[in-house]
Amino acid sequence: MKYDWMDGYLLEKRGVTKDLQADWNWVRYHIGGKMFAAVCLKWEDNAPYYITLKLEPAEGDFLRSQYEDIVPGYYMNKVHWNSVKPDGNVPDSLLKEMLDKSYELVLGSFSKKKQRELLGMSCCGTECQNCSFYGNMCEGCNECGGKVFHAPAGRACPIYECSVKSKKLRNCGQCGEVPCKIWRDTKDPQLSEEVFEENIAERVENLKS
Repeated sequence: MKYDWMDGYLLEKRGVTKDLQADWNWVRYHIGGKMFAAVCLKWEDNAPYYITLKLEPAEGDFLRSQYEDIVPGYYMNKVHWNSVKPDGNVPDSLLKEMLDKSYELVLGSFSKKKQRELLGMSCCGTECQNCSFYGNMCEGCNECGGKVFHAPAGRACPIYECSVKSKKLRNCGQCGEVPCKIWRDTKDPQLSEEVFEENIAERVENLKS
């Protein structure tokens, strides 16, 4: 298979797991237990013969009409799933884009709260499990509905209030204004400006991953 980067590319995505469906001889990639991509292997030599992924029906139809190496999903619902020949002429950049969209489609089938849990971070891009307050002073905003220890008493953190409750987003990464004034207004006064800017940059990067 010429797309030898694919396995590493998919496993770098947040929340992705991989298994072998032995009855089918498929290497499958999941998010939250739902498959979003698979490499179908030949029985005789385990060589890949299809890469299968999910797309919006209209986009799948269009790409099939443009590339002879993209065909209706092999042994899948042919409206939603598409298969790519692993030694064909589909550009690497296009296959990456298709895999990204498949991941987002399947991730998007979960509730917003579940999506944040699967991604392992809060709506502002903080990886809660890496925070020194997590499990002690704070459960994390996914568990407590944004009412974290530093929020106003009985209320959600302003970032959670804006992105999740008001805008109904998965996280701030889906908002074109990040990092916004609300982010800067919620600065921990114990942090220097330099450390705070580094923290913002880290969270923005997390939201992109």
